[in-house]
Formats: sequence, C-alpha cells, structure tokens
Amino acid sequence: MSPFLTALIAGGTILVVILSTDLGTRKVTTMRMLRSILAVVTVFALFVHTLPLDGNDPSLQLAGIGAGVICGLIAAALLPAHRDASGEIHTKGGVGYALVWTVLSASRVLFAYGSEHWFSEGIIRFSIEYKLSGQDVYSNAFVFMALAMVLTRTAVLLNKRRRLRGARMPVTGTPGARQSTTAAPH
Repeated sequence: MSPFLTALIAGGTILVVILSTDLGTRKVTTMRMLRSILAVVTVFALFVHTLPLDGNDPSLQLAGIGAGVICGLIAAALLPAHRDASGEIHTKGGVGYALVWTVLSASRVLFAYGSEHWFSEGIIRFSIEYKLSGQDVYSNAFVFMALAMVLTRTAVLLNKRRRLRGARMPVTGTPGARQSTTAAPH
C-alpha cells in the first residue's frame, strides 16, 4: 500500500476515534481509553507489515515516534480534566484540541501525497543520501507518529485521572476548605 493511502486511512481512522471520544465534556472511563488503544492496535496490525532496519530506517521510524510523543503532549495539554461534585473525572476537548489533531493528520496525509506526486524525485534522492530503504519506512514513520500521539494522549489522560482521583474534595459549602481528619475536642 502506498504511503499516501496508508496515511489517509490510518490518520483518518485515528482522527475519527479521537475526536469522537474527546470533543466536548466527556467522562474519563476505562472504556474510553480502551477504545483508543484498540484503534492503535488495529491500525498497527493493518498497516505495519515490515520493520525496515537497514541503513537509517530505524532512525526515521524513531523520529516518527518522537514527533508523535511531542504532538501527543501538546494535544493532551489542550484537553483539561476536572472532577465534578459527584467525584467523576471529565475532560473538555475544544476547538484547539480538534485543530491540533486535524492539522497533524492532514499534514501527514499531505506529505505522503506530495511524496508520491509533487516531490517524488526529492524523496528518492533523500532516501539514497540518507540510506533509507523505501516506502515502508516512510509509511511506518507516519503510522508510528500517529500511534505514539494516541498512546501519549492516553497516558496523560490516565495520569490526570489518577491525580484527580487522589485529590481531596472540598467540604460542601466552603469552597477550597479541606476536610478535617481529626475530631474536635468535646
């Protein structure tokens, strides 16, 4: 499968899953996190058939993972979490969050399209100069970037949920007050 088609299907699938589970105010549940992980596993199984290890192939694939982690951290920073009065943890995904995912997904697809149609000779020269083995290494780098982004976002959400669950709830009626753990003397 061409890098363009791989980027289009993988990126589109992940974009739909992420935006459908994160936009608006959403409860942070195990099932919500599991859906994202299942999307990652499915995309990986469908699109990563080989793991090129010649020349600088591992470096490009690791660069894809690194870029995905950084982008995932940026996206997760735009997905604030809070605990409501009942103790449930929620996130609120807005326009900025959606734009990060959409722009990055579209950029991967556009680059993959351009590498096949607009600057294919440049990609071939680049591949020869930097000892990259071909289409599979580029496809993998795109898929690894998308997957690392999803996994990073999921890890950050799990950490936010854990941190908020451990935080003390204020006593009702006194904003910011802490509950006393000792009894008052009689």
